Amino acid sequence: MPHINKKRPDTRLQIIQLAARLFLEEGYSNTSFSKIAKILDISTGNITFYFKSKEHLLAVLAEELFVFQEKLLEQAADEGKTSMLAYCLEIATIASACSEDEAARDIFISAYSSEMILGLIRENDKEKTKKIFGQYRPEWTDEQWTAAENIVSGIEYATLMTPEEKTPLPLKIESAISSILAIYGVPEEMRKIKISKIFALDYRALGKRVLGEFKDYINTVNEQNLKQAIREKQSKT
Repeated sequence: MPHINKKRPDTRLQIIQLAARLFLEEGYSNTSFSKIAKILDISTGNITFYFKSKEHLLAVLAEELFVFQEKLLEQAADEGKTSMLAYCLEIATIASACSEDEAARDIFISAYSSEMILGLIRENDKEKTKKIFGQYRPEWTDEQWTAAENIVSGIEYATLMTPEEKTPLPLKIESAISSILAIYGVPEEMRKIKISKIFALDYRALGKRVLGEFKDYINTVNEQNLKQAIREKQSKT
């Protein structure tokens, strides 16, 4: 593990940086406040001063994931992909990454198992799906979009929970995408086209690449935030 500078001025950001690194390398379940405190040479009380629970630290990572996913959607648009195909790719890459990386799988399952973080996921994804599938459900109210997202998040959770030896990854991806697009009113022929495009790609390799890019993104963001905090504090002294 990279050296942690215990003299950095912003303890909160330092905790976020280390927690994110441990979550992504060792898994959420294997990371504790006591482990974070030991590495940073601080007390667990210092951590709970900023974060009431480990869930609150995972929520910070989830919020950054939403930003990262939005950037991927923008990148896909620049590459000529439709927003619907990009959304389908997101489902496939998450399923693929979690099938290959136990720490990633643990993070996602823990997030979907947390009422607080699941609420964040549902609210974020509801707004995203409104933009992507609004043309297919123009009559839906906000309550209907909320209800749909509650069902969709359950499908996503079930996809991650089901071991690959029981349900092969291609079948999980196909079933999840087909079911979700059907909920949003996408015609069957269009659903088949999107799924065929996903399977024309090396989605396993894509899942690994995107997970690696997310880790790099998190490291960069956290390091930049710490440097900015240092500059701000130095400017005040």
